[in-house]
Amino acid sequence: MTTETKQFGYYPGCELRTRAKALDCSAQKVCRDLGITLAELKEWTCCGGLVPQVKDNYMGFLAPARIFLEARAQGLDSLVTLCAFCFNTLRRASFFLARHPQVRARLATFLDVEGLPEIKVLHLLEVLRDHIGFDRLRQAVRKPLDGLRVGPYYGCLLLRPAQEIMLDNAEEPTLMESFLKALGCEVVDFSRKTDCCGSYHIVTNGEIAGRCAEQILDSAGESNVDLLVASCPVCQFNLDWKQSQANHTNIPVVYVTQLLALALGEPVDTLGFSHRAASMLPAA
Repeated sequence: MTTETKQFGYYPGCELRTRAKALDCSAQKVCRDLGITLAELKEWTCCGGLVPQVKDNYMGFLAPARIFLEARAQGLDSLVTLCAFCFNTLRRASFFLARHPQVRARLATFLDVEGLPEIKVLHLLEVLRDHIGFDRLRQAVRKPLDGLRVGPYYGCLLLRPAQEIMLDNAEEPTLMESFLKALGCEVVDFSRKTDCCGSYHIVTNGEIAGRCAEQILDSAGESNVDLLVASCPVCQFNLDWKQSQANHTNIPVVYVTQLLALALGEPVDTLGFSHRAASMLPAA
C-alpha cells in the first residue's frame, strides 16, 4: 500500500496468545500489509484485567505501571492494543496516572524507579482511523466485501467510560461503521451494539451472561446480519458460547482484523475463521 512505515509499540495481552490467536495473527498480517510496524514489548505481563475501581488502592495500578516502564525501556511512547479489556485497562490507567502525580510518585517508589513514563495507549482501530485514514484503507482493499451484512458490536469496554476512553461517541459511535464501509461491507445497525455481553459473569454465573448475550443476538438477528464483528475476545466467546449452548441463532462473531485481512487479500484459510463464519464470506 505505501512505502512509509509507521512504528508503534505493541501490547498483545494474555488472550491473544491463547484463545484469541486469530485476533493476533490477523492483526499482524494487516499491519504488515499496511506498512505498520508493531514493536512487541519484550517483557510483558497481564494488564490486570480491569483498572482498579477503588482509586485509593494504588497497588492495582502496578501491572499497567510495569507495562509502561517496559515500553519506555524500549524507547516507545505509545502502545497499540487489540483486546478491548487490555485497551480499557491500560487507557484508563494512563489517564488516571497522568492526572495524579502523587500516585505516580508512590508507585515509582514502590517499583524502585525514578519515575513513571506517560505512555499513550491506542486501539488498532484508532490507528487505522487517525494514522492511516479510512480513505487510504479503502484504496488498499483488494477484495471488497460487497454484499456482506455486518453488524458492528462494540460492547462496553471499547467506549466507556467516555470521559476517560475518548475513542468515539459512547452512545452513537461511528468508528466501526466507517471502518466496515471502507472494506465494502453493508453496515447493519442494531439496537444493542454497545451493550455488555455479560463479561466475566460467564465464569461464575452463566445464566446472567447468557441473558446478556441472548439480548444482543436477538437484536442482531432481527436486523438480519450475516456476521457480527468485535474486538474483544470475551465478547466473541460469550456470544458464540450462547449460540452453541442454546442453538439460539446462527450468527458468527468474528474479529475486526479478520475481516480487514480478508479484504486486503489475505487467504481466508490463514485467518482463523470458523467453518460457520467462512461459509458466510463472499466467494474468492
